[in-house]
Amino acid sequence: MAQANISMSPTPIESTETNSTQIQVEEPRVTHAEWDAMDIVIRAAYNHREADGHDPSKVFQRKVNKRILPDYYDVIKEPMALSTLKQRLATKSYKTFSEFVRDCALIPHNAQTYNRPEAQAYQDALVIKALFESEFRKLAEEKIISQKTAVLPDLGEIPPADPRPIEEEEEEDDDDEEDEDDEGDDSDEEGTRRKRRRGPRGTAAISKRQGASKEDAGHKSNDAKPRKKRGRPPKVDTPMEARINAILKGLRKLKNPTGLPMIRQFMHLLAKDEHPGYYVEIKEPIAVEVIKKKQKRRKYQSVDHFMKDIDTMFNNAKIYNEDESQVYKEANQLQIEAHRLADQEKQKPDTEYAMEDGRLSLPNGILHNGELWKVGDWVHIQNPNDVTKPIVTQIYRTWQDTEGQKWVNAVWYYRPEWTVHQYEKHFYPNEVMKTGQYRDHHIDEVIDRCFVMFFTRYNRGRPRGFPPDKEVYVCEARYNEEKFKLNKIKTWASCLPDEVREKDYEMDLFDGARKIKKIPSPIKHLLKDDAKETDDLPKPTWGAENAPPVVGAVHKRPREENDSPPPEPTPSPPPQPAPQPTRQAANAMSHEHNSYRRGSQGDIVMGGTALQVSTTAPSSAQPNQGQISYEQKRSNQPHQYSASPAPTYQHYNQQVSSYTPQTTHNTFPTPQQRGHIDQYNTPQSGYAFSQPTVRNTVAVGNAYNPPRPIEVYHLSDAANLSIPEDIREQFHRDEHGHVLFFTTPPLDTLPPAKHGEAVGHSVRYLAEKAKRIEAIKEKRKREQQVIEEQSSSSKKAKQEEEIALAVEVKRLTGKAMQLLGKDVEEGTKGLYRDMLGEKWEEGMGADTKRLQHIQAEERRKMSEIEENARRTKERQMTSLKGNGVYLDDVDARY
Repeated sequence: MAQANISMSPTPIESTETNSTQIQVEEPRVTHAEWDAMDIVIRAAYNHREADGHDPSKVFQRKVNKRILPDYYDVIKEPMALSTLKQRLATKSYKTFSEFVRDCALIPHNAQTYNRPEAQAYQDALVIKALFESEFRKLAEEKIISQKTAVLPDLGEIPPADPRPIEEEEEEDDDDEEDEDDEGDDSDEEGTRRKRRRGPRGTAAISKRQGASKEDAGHKSNDAKPRKKRGRPPKVDTPMEARINAILKGLRKLKNPTGLPMIRQFMHLLAKDEHPGYYVEIKEPIAVEVIKKKQKRRKYQSVDHFMKDIDTMFNNAKIYNEDESQVYKEANQLQIEAHRLADQEKQKPDTEYAMEDGRLSLPNGILHNGELWKVGDWVHIQNPNDVTKPIVTQIYRTWQDTEGQKWVNAVWYYRPEWTVHQYEKHFYPNEVMKTGQYRDHHIDEVIDRCFVMFFTRYNRGRPRGFPPDKEVYVCEARYNEEKFKLNKIKTWASCLPDEVREKDYEMDLFDGARKIKKIPSPIKHLLKDDAKETDDLPKPTWGAENAPPVVGAVHKRPREENDSPPPEPTPSPPPQPAPQPTRQAANAMSHEHNSYRRGSQGDIVMGGTALQVSTTAPSSAQPNQGQISYEQKRSNQPHQYSASPAPTYQHYNQQVSSYTPQTTHNTFPTPQQRGHIDQYNTPQSGYAFSQPTVRNTVAVGNAYNPPRPIEVYHLSDAANLSIPEDIREQFHRDEHGHVLFFTTPPLDTLPPAKHGEAVGHSVRYLAEKAKRIEAIKEKRKREQQVIEEQSSSSKKAKQEEEIALAVEVKRLTGKAMQLLGKDVEEGTKGLYRDMLGEKWEEGMGADTKRLQHIQAEERRKMSEIEENARRTKERQMTSLKGNGVYLDDVDARY
């Protein structure tokens, strides 16, 4: 059979038997009937259904996703799918019908090679193989192909499966399903948009034949490295969750006469387009996949709660199917077995469900340092490489080990400086990237709380009730540490633990969506000078074992298709206006002051032009000696960013100066010999600082040098709120309340009026500030009045409503009493009719008169009693007017 794989050379080789004559070999051709036959075979595979409606071809309709099963292509060298057959048929790529038969044979052969015999994909492969053999036999009987061509070729021996316990395989399947759920919603690495298909294909239906699973590989090194890297969080089940898992595993063990698990027909919900009548008759459709998802997200509060869904699932099958059908019988048998397993599991003590390594799940969280840390919390973890940059994480698991120590498993979020990326990459301020690092940390390694928001909500507000002194980060992408790629996240819920995926948090919204500008890479300076686009990807620098990289790396390789281009550069500032004509020195010196003069009220008035200033008194013989020409050099120096609000001193070219600083306080006598003395603080005695109040000085004969535009900065929200409010109110702030920091000091600084006086604001500024404070007070007063008026009107409306309600209650009470009286009267009459018969009116009248007489007598007695009480009180009281006295002062004996 090995010779069947040898293809014939299109150019024949000369031999002695051909007498060196050129042999004409006709290229094999496929007839129209054979093309039609291929189409019939493919359609038969797609349309085939088993007796229970199962589609065995669905798992083979497309090739295995390499991102989900990367090792599949290490085992299978010639992957094949029905979609590939359709493509080759459409392009007429087959030279012979035998090539098509071989491709058909590859589909079941690959599935049998990679999967275990008990896997559903293996069983479906046998069905598809039998289908292909049947279809090819029909074509041979119709003389479309030969009997030899109709036989599937031998592609090699199917390797035997490794012996493994069923429970271990089932656990692996469950974990693989978790991986598929966690990663299914994110964009793939090629940046293409693929619609997620929920079919039988997946790691739950395909199990490896050769080698250990990923989970097995992880457990092998678990002892040597207790805090190892994981591709997903560890499995830590509570006793209740372990009981549910045991019930589901027990149901998977029941087999039908053909050897297939009975539960397979209940794994997935029926397709609505194929079975619309099912959803009309069944009001609560449910399947094992739905139950497992609910259990995974901790929706079940008890085993009985879980069993309600189990009963609903099997009862649905018994309602929809006939009593004698196979599905009805299997549903009934599975339901009985489920209750037997549930009773058996509930009788076991919780101690039997401890994990193999002694872990005890703590689903309610861990109480540490007076705070409760639970699944879903965003926290800072200690970073052994850099204590100033803690690791941003989210808690996925909480548990206790055999020694009573508390642990958390958290997923890491990398900062931009820890990743490898293209040097032109821009990031949001405070941006982090989700990784595949799920690490175990002792609870003592937790520093404090933080929060990570998806980039679509980050610019709209902040989490409600979150402390303002805690860090809030933004996340837009996942980081693939193996390929050094950033993949944009499509669905934020896929990045969160199952327990909190369906929970949302309230936000305190900003006045409007804020525009957040991305900033260049913080490690852009690490790009080598000789870097080229063809260089290999650099590696990050690693430090401590249980920590992220010390620093990442940047490269100059071309951007990926899914990478967004860098933002447009900030446009240059508009051109400066033309300078005004320079005044003559003689006119300039005729001013009373220098470039600033004091107004009549003490305000500083800026002069029309900047002047030359001398540090000594000018003389008539040498008018230009000792003068200083101020020329700014800021435009020739790189700008130095600073978070400090202190002004940055600027250096100027000094031509001639007789001043030498001696102490930290220096006096500068002005040309007009002012009465006050300016004070300047010099950080070092070797620096000479010019008078900073002079701006745009133009020396005679020098060209105009425009100043650099003033830049304004503000702190982050947390840093800004850390400044006391009374301090913040003393500075300039933007519309959001951030204190503004300027790169240059104010222009109109008021010099001190006399020696030793502190530098302060001008009278004009203080007046404007007072006006502003007064305007704010007025505004708040008006707002308070409006609030009081609204409150008053609401109170008045409420009082009126209460009065109207009381009147209505009184009216209804009177009406009710009237009705009650009528009912009593009618009842009394009926009673007399029953007792006295026809003479009831006479008897009732007599009794009425007797009662009236008794009531009148009682009223008379009550009136006498009240009158006697009034007279007694009058005798006991004596008026204090005039000469009256108290009766207590009179001796009754006299």
